[in-house]
Amino acid sequence: MRTLTIRYAKYEDATSEPPVELLIRMSRYFHINIDLMVSANLRKIPLKEIMELPDNRILLPVKVNHNGENTIEIIPHKASMSYLSGYADPEYIENLQTISLPFLGAGTYRAFQVEGDSMSLYKDGAFIIGKYLEKATELKKGKSYLFVTRNEGITYKKLLKTEKETITVAADNLFYQPYSIPLADIFEIWEYACSISTQEFTKEDFNTDQLQIIELLKELKTEVKELNKNN
Repeated sequence: MRTLTIRYAKYEDATSEPPVELLIRMSRYFHINIDLMVSANLRKIPLKEIMELPDNRILLPVKVNHNGENTIEIIPHKASMSYLSGYADPEYIENLQTISLPFLGAGTYRAFQVEGDSMSLYKDGAFIIGKYLEKATELKKGKSYLFVTRNEGITYKKLLKTEKETITVAADNLFYQPYSIPLADIFEIWEYACSISTQEFTKEDFNTDQLQIIELLKELKTEVKELNKNN
């Protein structure tokens, strides 16, 4: 650890320069263009401003078929963690499996496999097809999005509101409370375009009694929190 600390101290003091491989890794991790890293004094620029600078745009690599048409890359659930480090790597994207859905029309799309009880409208293993958004300013209240974030990884949520530096989102499952995500932590945004189910739905999946129970549990959870605060 001491060796690593000394190495980074030398980079900061300009007594040594990091190798290209390390610059690439740092660029992907912090989501900052390499040109900006080596040409500007980042200490003098707030993180929010860095993320909004036009010359900090990191190109989105896409895969095309033999006709030069964009295809839809598939991100299986088991590969969601590797996507966080490979989403900006053309070689990684090139090795992903793809599908084609011509009815989606113009745009760049990607398929993410989802799992977890926070997505009550989808069974485990379903795929959500997202359309790539260039900027957070394109977000619309009430719509659902796949967010690729620094801390949560890939998460599918409905947008409740946007603020200057954060957005507030909520899960489909009413049991989970809404929460905020810093805009600076968001790497990619994919707007819901369509979904593909890999399991058949049954009548029990749409049982209104289950929804009422979920709502009661949510209210009970809120009451317990209030009791804990008062104690």
